[in-house]
Amino acid sequence: MRLLSRLLFVVFLTFSAPALAQEVAAPAVSTDQAAEELIRILEDDTARAALIERLKQTAPEAVEETPEVITDFSIARRLAEYTRSVAEGASGTVRALGGVFVNFQQAFSGALSADYAGLRELLINLVTVAIGLFGSFLILRLIANAIIARLAQRALNQCGFRRFGAIGMALLIDAVTVVLAWALGYILALNAGTYPNGQMGINQTLLLNAFLIVELSKLVIRTVLAPRFTALRLLPVGDDNAAYWSFWSSRILSLLGYTFLFISPMLTGIISVSAAAAVQVLVMATTITIGIIIVLQNKDDVRNWLAEVSARRNHDGLGRLVASVGHHWHVLAIAYLLALLVVWFANPDEALPFMLGATAQSLIAVAVGSLIITFISRFVTVGLRLPDDVRNRLPLLETRLQAFVPGVMTVVRWLVIGCILVSIGQIWGLFNFVDWIASDEGLYVAGSIVSAALIVLVAIILHVVVASWVEYRLNTQTGKMPTPREKTLLNLFKNAFSIALAIFGTMLALAQIGVNIAPLLAGAGVVGLAIGFGAQKLVQDIITGIFIQFENVMNEGDAVEVAGRSGVVEKLTIRSVTIRDMTGTIHLIPFSSVDQVSNMVRGFSFYVAEFEVAYDSDIEAVKKTMRDAFDGLMETDHSAVILDDLDLPGLIALTPASMKLRARIKTLAGKQWGPGRFYSETVKRLFAERGIRTPTPRVSYVPGASGLIEADPAAS
Repeated sequence: MRLLSRLLFVVFLTFSAPALAQEVAAPAVSTDQAAEELIRILEDDTARAALIERLKQTAPEAVEETPEVITDFSIARRLAEYTRSVAEGASGTVRALGGVFVNFQQAFSGALSADYAGLRELLINLVTVAIGLFGSFLILRLIANAIIARLAQRALNQCGFRRFGAIGMALLIDAVTVVLAWALGYILALNAGTYPNGQMGINQTLLLNAFLIVELSKLVIRTVLAPRFTALRLLPVGDDNAAYWSFWSSRILSLLGYTFLFISPMLTGIISVSAAAAVQVLVMATTITIGIIIVLQNKDDVRNWLAEVSARRNHDGLGRLVASVGHHWHVLAIAYLLALLVVWFANPDEALPFMLGATAQSLIAVAVGSLIITFISRFVTVGLRLPDDVRNRLPLLETRLQAFVPGVMTVVRWLVIGCILVSIGQIWGLFNFVDWIASDEGLYVAGSIVSAALIVLVAIILHVVVASWVEYRLNTQTGKMPTPREKTLLNLFKNAFSIALAIFGTMLALAQIGVNIAPLLAGAGVVGLAIGFGAQKLVQDIITGIFIQFENVMNEGDAVEVAGRSGVVEKLTIRSVTIRDMTGTIHLIPFSSVDQVSNMVRGFSFYVAEFEVAYDSDIEAVKKTMRDAFDGLMETDHSAVILDDLDLPGLIALTPASMKLRARIKTLAGKQWGPGRFYSETVKRLFAERGIRTPTPRVSYVPGASGLIEADPAAS
């Protein structure tokens, strides 16, 4: 009961204390009296019921629960948010520009009401420190430049570690001059001016710290560009460009650094915040104007340089992108500078640091990506070199890899570019890629893409492995001589495997990225049926080719006669045969037009030699001469391909002018032409030596009634 009373007391004080205070006649009621009154009401059932009823009436309506905000990672939502922020920023910019004049007026009014004695004391101290600081720095810089000039002279023809050692020594000397000048400035501030010895004003400290930060920043620029010393320059730029960019970079750093680190804080302290804001507006506007002028001055130079980069890349995809950027880079740069000014006007405390930080991170991302792309390009340019033993076993593998690696590296290059763009979008907040990739949808999409890429990569590796294995089996330098049948079947297997691998790899990759391949398979069946009806000739080619391969009637390298064309088989596919005839002409013959195949090199071959002799020749002498010619053939190197003794049928025909005799020489398949030519030449020579005449028609004059000249076909 006590616990309930306490809870009701809290509720009573929360909701009804104001109402009770209005009803009570006394101007104020103490806490003890309120507690006693509450206890009295709670003990009385009627009063307690009335209090509960009043609490129900005066209690606020239940607030509807705010639905959980679902984070929208869509680009449209992000663009809408940025459009709203840009509109709000533009409105703030207009208000800020209108407030500039007010700031100037307030600054002028503050300067008039300032303490002239304090201003005089401040000027004396600042001028004293500034003269000592910048004077000592100028003298130290002259000394340092003389020393650095000697280092540059020594490093003129040096390279490697000695050159970088000279650059490091010059950087150290330059840094020592800045630190010494800064230290002398502090000593002067503590021991000179209107302050007692050992004391210094806050404005002097601001000046010294601004000097240290600005000059060390300019030191980095001097080290990288080295406008006076070519031998110590890190960037490969000319003297004019180095001097130009060093001059403007140093001026912009000095303008911004001394304004925001020294002048603005000093004006805030001695005059007003409005005066500091007015100076900042002028300086930022001046800096952006200088930046736009620099962009316009270098518009054509940067465009030509990017065009040269694109030309060196043979105007490939990345090269065309670089050239396109070169045509419009100045517009993008000016838009960025104006956006920087607008953002600074709208929200200098938050938006400007974010924009500068995002710009620096974006430049770092681009630099890292450029280094990776450069490394990949160098790797592709150098090429891939295999060991000599691997090159001997697989002579085409290096060429295949050299053709395969650049394509993969091109894909990797575009992946790096995509990563750079995603990083820039993440940095600028265009989309939250990290949160998206951590969500279920992002993990699913990323896993699908990676799985599809792995399937494609495995398919490519399998293609290279199978092609290399076929090449190894067909290589005559690493093993036994492959038979023509092996050549034909292995090449057919490689082609069929490549086609099947491409089809199945594509289907599996599409399935991994969420494409329903069932309709594709069904559609492929329908399309295949339609092609079957519309391309009956093609189907006939393939079916006939399959049976020809099963019957093993011809292989690559065979001398055949197909469809009226004779020649050597150079290529066999499942659809056609490619034949090169004796004149070197290539004939592509589809199997649908092949009704018979004549293979002249299957098993063994015969060289058939036929000779005609005159009627008065001795047949036995002629046959003996033909046998003697064969004996002479067997004494030569051609005997290695001859399989049997001379087959001499003898006389095979009588013509009106001669007798015809035939002989056959059995040789290895396709090896009959060389021994046959030598045998024919030998027979011709022996016929001449032994007086065996061949039929040669002679013309004789026979007087006739008509006076015509008649030929005697039997004359010899």
